[in-house]
Amino acid sequence: MPLTREDVARLSGLGFKAKDFVYGHGRMRVLRNVGGRCFFLCEGGCAVYEDRPEGCRLYPLVYDEAKSRFVLDSLCPHRDEFMVGEVDRVALRSLIRKL
Repeated sequence: MPLTREDVARLSGLGFKAKDFVYGHGRMRVLRNVGGRCFFLCEGGCAVYEDRPEGCRLYPLVYDEAKSRFVLDSLCPHRDEFMVGEVDRVALRSLIRKL
């Protein structure tokens, strides 16, 4: 999951160290996985749900570069439960510009 500077600052403000949850270098930062799972995923669900990254808020809506369009991620087992509107597409365009 890509991370904006704002995501990193917000999560760091909760007391997490960026070096523990951020993977990447240069401009591209992504959420670190540990044991194949999100760093923030615990038995009770997302440990930072109210402060989760923007990409997590929009998921399973993603931008498919090969098709040049917005799609629901085929890897998400719950993708059929989501209704995507123009507000969601605008939010994802904004996120892409930030990244």
